[in-house]
Parts: sequence; C-alpha cells; structure tokens
Amino acid sequence: MAIKEGIRTGGRSARVQESVHAAVRALLIEQERDDLTVPMIAARAGVTPSTIYRRWGELSALLADVTLARLRPDTDPADTGSLRGDLVAWAEQYLDEMTSEPGRNMMRDFISSGCSSQCASVLRGQLQSIIVRAQARDEQTPSTDHLLNLIVSPIVYRTLFAEAPPSVEQIHGFVDLSLGR
Repeated sequence: MAIKEGIRTGGRSARVQESVHAAVRALLIEQERDDLTVPMIAARAGVTPSTIYRRWGELSALLADVTLARLRPDTDPADTGSLRGDLVAWAEQYLDEMTSEPGRNMMRDFISSGCSSQCASVLRGQLQSIIVRAQARDEQTPSTDHLLNLIVSPIVYRTLFAEAPPSVEQIHGFVDLSLGR
C-alpha cells in the first residue's frame, strides 16, 4: 500500500511522523528488522497502532517512508567537472549503497509497499541536477529517463535478481552506454 497522499506536513502530523520515524530508526539499531511490529513501533513512538495504519497502511510502507527520508540527499551529487565523471561517481555511490544489506532491504520495502515511484522521484532529482550542471558546461545530455533505464535499472535488477550485483567496471560500461559511447 502506498504512503497516504495529502497528509498535512506541519503541526501534529509532522510531530507524529518524526516520532514514528525516530522510533523505527531506534528499534532498527536494537533489533532485527524482521522482528519489528506496528504495535512495537507505536508504543515506542507514543501513538496508537491505528495512527500508523491510518497513515502508512502497513509496516512495509512505513519502513519505505523511513528509508525514503534517509535517501533524500542533503547535498547535490559530486561535481567532477564532466557529465561522465559525475555519472560514474554517482553510479558507483549508488551501487555501493544499494548492494549493502540496508540498501537491499530498502529496495524490497519499496517494491512490497508500492512506494517505488517516490524512490524514482528522488533518483530523478539527483540525475536531473547532474544533467543541469552538464548543460551549464555546454555538454550534450541524455534525459533522466534514459539514465534511469541504462544505469539505475541494471543496478537494481542485478542487485535483487541476478547471481551477483554489477561490478564497478560494468557500472562504467552502463554510464558509457547511456552516453552513446
């Protein structure tokens, strides 16, 4: 189930969200994620389980929302001075994050919760900032969807479903392919 749209972002709603997110983060430090339950999180957050179910619908959507909040970058992707360099640096970091156990769990949470479009939106924003920077340097740039299809998609697929995640050399190949090289 997707995270509920139209929830007010300020006041009590914001306090509840932060309290629940903090409870999830704290509980994940103390125990395995498979042992988490909505009543356990609600008790830690000081809310009723129905509050969590009303807002997130199910545990996987809540876990995806907590992960999405962490996924949103505080800074723009690294600026290496070229589109290829920026994409390689970004893709290597993305590979590193997604092949970690928390990264794999995050992808599973997004898939099972139906919240994957929100994750794609964050990725689009990161790639778009790389594209805008390259355009300011008068470099030819592909679309964000092109980069999602040729760089992000194979990383996600190979991380979740293949025998092994892609290698760094393969990532460089994905970037080169996306740039028509």
